[in-house]
Amino acid sequence: MDIEQQVVEVAYALDTFYFLMAGALVMWMAAGFTMLEAGMVRTKSVAEILTKNISLYSIASVMYMLIGYNIMYSDGLTSLIPGLGFFITGDNAVSEVLGSGGDIYYSDRADFFFQVVFVATAMSIVSGAVAERMKLWAFLAFAVVLTGVIYPIQGFWSWGGGMLDQIGYLDYAGSGIVHFTGAVAALAGVLLLGARKGKYGKDGRINAIPGSSMPLATLGVLILWLGWFGFNGGSELKVSDVESANAVAAVFTNTNLAAAGGVIAALITTRLMFGKADLTMALNGAIAGLVSITAEPMMPSPLLATFIGAVGGVIVVFSIVALDKVKIDDPVGAISAHGTAGIWGVLAVLLSNPDATFVAQIAGLAAIFVFVFLASLLVWFILKMAMGIRLGEEEEELGADVTECGLEAYPEFTNK
Repeated sequence: MDIEQQVVEVAYALDTFYFLMAGALVMWMAAGFTMLEAGMVRTKSVAEILTKNISLYSIASVMYMLIGYNIMYSDGLTSLIPGLGFFITGDNAVSEVLGSGGDIYYSDRADFFFQVVFVATAMSIVSGAVAERMKLWAFLAFAVVLTGVIYPIQGFWSWGGGMLDQIGYLDYAGSGIVHFTGAVAALAGVLLLGARKGKYGKDGRINAIPGSSMPLATLGVLILWLGWFGFNGGSELKVSDVESANAVAAVFTNTNLAAAGGVIAALITTRLMFGKADLTMALNGAIAGLVSITAEPMMPSPLLATFIGAVGGVIVVFSIVALDKVKIDDPVGAISAHGTAGIWGVLAVLLSNPDATFVAQIAGLAAIFVFVFLASLLVWFILKMAMGIRLGEEEEELGADVTECGLEAYPEFTNK
């Protein structure tokens, strides 16, 4: 074996290992979403939240293997069946794609693993928004369709070489493709589902429903913050040359600063609006900052990245307040942190990427919204007619833990 071949093999091994470790970091975000949601809901719904999150990740993994991956990275729906051979035979082909540093070689298995944790992230966003009043099995049935069909179709449009890619829509790691998609699917479900009992008074009053554990919620956000380095950093796809290594360093730095900017801006905004430092808004500020930088984390300067995250932190506060005023009940603020901030993130690409155009970015957002909203609304409606999607009044009062899971997360406290 000559020196050149050895260099290629070392680069292949390094890039594949980096890809896998980035995917593992993104998988750890499942724990972050789980802890965030568990902390933001009431004690009587925590076990059901835990069940939903570990189940949705498992469903996403299997459905993306069976259907979703081939829809997203082939010719859309046209070559669905032939593509199944990769997973049936166990072939471990080598992918070649063109990246910022030149040709990138890595295992197809590594590519699949990295992509599957993204689709699980989109579904995790839905989980928090519909918490405390949705039937568990209706939620899991929707997870099958979103992760197997809805997400991969719109993902193909951008990352699979489809129509949005062809018109120049740019979304580096998925502010629109992942986060906005999850938020739009959640919005469709929330509109059909309605608000939690007692959330909104007949006189127009908005009643706060405190979560069970702010320490858990804070831990969840810090886990998400860590996992996001894999989410954005892994999207560079390689690290085996100077250019790509420097790009990854820029992505990590900007991702971190955007989250920090989001927290600070959300804290200042809530202090000015409410006279208090609202922890829940600060947590959503971190997520909004992360979502905002995800569409283009490589090109902004550190100062611009901080600004992009800070704008996301301000936007998320106003969005959460606005949704409450129109009686859209989102227990964890997911629609605002991932949806409203996702819109800003896609548009913020224009601030640093000279190849981005306003028309293409708006067209991408519009296409994703229309397709995902209508498809999700249809699926939610069919589920509502077929099996019901909302717990009964008595079941909701008792809590999803007892009625859906037959156990409680904190029995020592709830049985006293």
